[in-house]
Amino acid sequence: MIRFNRMHHTLLFSLALSAAGLYAQPRTASLRSDAAVPQIQFAAGEIHRALAGRGITLAEGALGGLAGDAAPTRFVLAAGADAARLAAQLGVAAPQSAAPQAYAIRVKTEAARRTYIVLSPDASGAMYGALDLAEAIRLDSLDSLRESDHAPHIAQRGIKFNIPLDVRTPSYSDSSDAAQQNIPEMWSFDFWRTFLDELARHRYNVLSLWSLHPFPSLVKVPEYPDVALDDVERTTVKLDDTFSLSGKDMARPEMLRNVEIVRRLTIAEKIRFWRDVMQYAHDRGIAVYLFTWNIFTFGATGKYGITPAQDNPVTIDYFRKSVRETVLTYPLLAGMGITAGEEMQDRQGEFAKEPWLWKTYGEGIRDALKLQPGRDFRLIHRYHQTALPPILEAWKPYPSLFDLSFKYSVAHMLSSPAPPFARESLAELPANLRMWMTVRNDDIYRFRWADPEYARAYINNLPGPDKLAGFYMGPDGTIWGRDFSGVEAETPRPLVIEKQWFSFMLWGRLSYDPSLPDALFERTLAARFPGVPAAKLLLASEEASRIIPQVTRFFWGDIDLKWFPEACLSHPRHKGFYTVKHFIEGETMPGAGILNIRTWRDRVRDGKPMDGITPLQVAAALEAHAAAALKLVGELRPAQSKELRLTLGDYEAMAHLGNYYAEKILGAAQLALYDSTGAPERKQEAIAHLTTALAHWKRYAAVATAQYKPQLFNRVGNVDLNALTAKVAQDIALADAWQRPR
Repeated sequence: MIRFNRMHHTLLFSLALSAAGLYAQPRTASLRSDAAVPQIQFAAGEIHRALAGRGITLAEGALGGLAGDAAPTRFVLAAGADAARLAAQLGVAAPQSAAPQAYAIRVKTEAARRTYIVLSPDASGAMYGALDLAEAIRLDSLDSLRESDHAPHIAQRGIKFNIPLDVRTPSYSDSSDAAQQNIPEMWSFDFWRTFLDELARHRYNVLSLWSLHPFPSLVKVPEYPDVALDDVERTTVKLDDTFSLSGKDMARPEMLRNVEIVRRLTIAEKIRFWRDVMQYAHDRGIAVYLFTWNIFTFGATGKYGITPAQDNPVTIDYFRKSVRETVLTYPLLAGMGITAGEEMQDRQGEFAKEPWLWKTYGEGIRDALKLQPGRDFRLIHRYHQTALPPILEAWKPYPSLFDLSFKYSVAHMLSSPAPPFARESLAELPANLRMWMTVRNDDIYRFRWADPEYARAYINNLPGPDKLAGFYMGPDGTIWGRDFSGVEAETPRPLVIEKQWFSFMLWGRLSYDPSLPDALFERTLAARFPGVPAAKLLLASEEASRIIPQVTRFFWGDIDLKWFPEACLSHPRHKGFYTVKHFIEGETMPGAGILNIRTWRDRVRDGKPMDGITPLQVAAALEAHAAAALKLVGELRPAQSKELRLTLGDYEAMAHLGNYYAEKILGAAQLALYDSTGAPERKQEAIAHLTTALAHWKRYAAVATAQYKPQLFNRVGNVDLNALTAKVAQDIALADAWQRPR
């Protein structure tokens, strides 16, 4: 019935467009806009391509020629003063909102033509409205467009990108395969053009670039000229999982001795490159921020007496001058974010964390702004490894925009749509300040995740604009650059944002407008995969995507190195592979309302009522999601394209993983009951569940490794699913040898 309705709607839509003139002969349309506004011209290009895909010729011209434009279908894009003038000229209502990025769509139907009008107070809003029109053309829904007004639900919607600039100036993720493979890409304008275009299409308007110590690769400081680095280097040393988890040895001497030059660039050429990247971002309505951890001096250590020592006056002066020069060198840099860690000492007095950060970053920015009066430059101070009172005391003199930042879901955005961790910090937030939420995705690195219901709930549960400045979303354990993880090589490799386009679309579009209906996403899938029942494909995505959040709510490891659900793994220096014993001992996510196995076992033993979701209910939910996903994937096969084949492979893999976790939880529950009762049948049931879990893991590993290579991830180490099968099998032996506590 759903498919019939969609086909029926498409037929009516085509007839309506024909009557309106878009599909009538001659197949032409016109577009009027200001060619000098890059954001609008980008979106105009999207309209042009959408129409070309339907065989319709688009004639473009200036707004001033609208009165004499007799095309049967006209598109008009106007921002600022042009919007008010065009609204009056065309006799349509002005936009209801004057907020930045807001826009109105107006439709004027006359006897022989139809005019689609986008009106906005600014260029970004006009771009978003025009992107709506392009989307409607692609999805066969232009005729159903009604007059509407739009304003962003969350004003600043961003990406967290740990940027691997050079072996000499690493980021926090550089001890990983993905980071090393992406070092050349960071200096490719083709990469950034594609990445930024995709961000704009999905309505993101913030890009935050994170580095331990980026300055030698980005600026030349007059007082410290020899710190600036020419060329782009990458180590040829094979990396492993022995790096410090604080980042302090991210550039080891052996790595620096064994390098290859992947780009030949002088520091002057590097500066031009990043100015061009920031200009391109600006032309897509995207603000660029630079974030650092402290105190790291990679690329500068030993020069001029610079060291990572917190009480080194040369280091303090070097940082201050580097920050000043960064602000001055990049006029389009919107701001900086800072961290009171991972390598800062808890000292008192003049070299305490906040005084040090003020003397370096605060004074450096203030020095620059004295030379560029009137410039806004936002400082985002992370809550990480510090506290509010010393922040507020040290940063009183800051001369421009000042916000705070908090890790909203710690490292796991794909857990609960209503995480509790920021409540205390939000409650103490001064009324004049706003909070950015760091939304960390260290849950899924490779699979295609997409669940509109979860994303919408998560976004709606974020604080309101009285507290929230915005968010930036991304991982610490991998790089959202080009995706080199696939077994099937492509040239060039796709960007992660291209491969996982549906997930990025959900988080970007819904954070601008969480009221967008699932019907939009269903139509998008229908256009992406012609001939495929889109409702069924969306449901398969939802069922598969609900598995990892459910598992993580049950087995909680707050930071990235403690829990990687794709592999039931933590870093080797934490606990490594999680055994059935770990599952018995594990805790559930705070605020999730789930009983851990021990609490559940004790309530069973004592005959007490269950005051939360039980482990058995968690296992049943996982089994239900897995069964539904596998059934739908089977019905959607054979795939009609490579992308669909790989997408269905991801869904199947996540389903088998869900079945594995369900059986592991049931096995752990039975072992816990055996501890309590001593009944031998409980132990035998545990062994049976863990034996079934092994079979599911083998299916999971077979499907996943058919698509993805083993990889080194910087926060959990080497991930080889086939090699981990031996660890999974050891759970059976562990249960068989299990002894009750005495």
